[in-house]
Amino acid sequence: MFTTNRLTIRQWQPEDRERALDIYSRWEVTQWLGRDPRTLENLTDAEAAIERFRSRSADPRFGTWAAERKDTGVVAGSVLLIPIPDGDGEVEVGWHLHPDSWGQGYATEAAQGAVAKGFADGLAEIHAVVRPDNRPSLAVCHRLGMTALGRTTRWYGMELEEFRLTP
Repeated sequence: MFTTNRLTIRQWQPEDRERALDIYSRWEVTQWLGRDPRTLENLTDAEAAIERFRSRSADPRFGTWAAERKDTGVVAGSVLLIPIPDGDGEVEVGWHLHPDSWGQGYATEAAQGAVAKGFADGLAEIHAVVRPDNRPSLAVCHRLGMTALGRTTRWYGMELEEFRLTP
């Protein structure tokens, strides 16, 4: 899909199922995801998650992609650029990283790449929505230069901090 200085952003592959399970079976990762967060339980769940991720790429502008470290070949996590479910065409950037990849700038780097791709593909603005107590992700939004728009309950059926970025 694209690369950054330290990452290759690519489609999740079936052979990534063990790493996907390792990432998404951790409550410290999944507690921030969706209205009713849940962890993956087994490799079958991981395979289904990868299929969902891959299905989001029917439109090449969007997807939930694996962020693979160039130095080790290990998937650090996911970066996404997708239309917000139940939105009016708004697109969100997001990231989900394995704890072994936290605190190293990978979320910001992957998100910067996804945002650059989105703007190059013609998007006029990109949003991020973050649970108010998810301090690390709030910090990523600020590092991306996103404008804080306050709290909203517009998406995902819960109160979230909304951010927006324009080219």
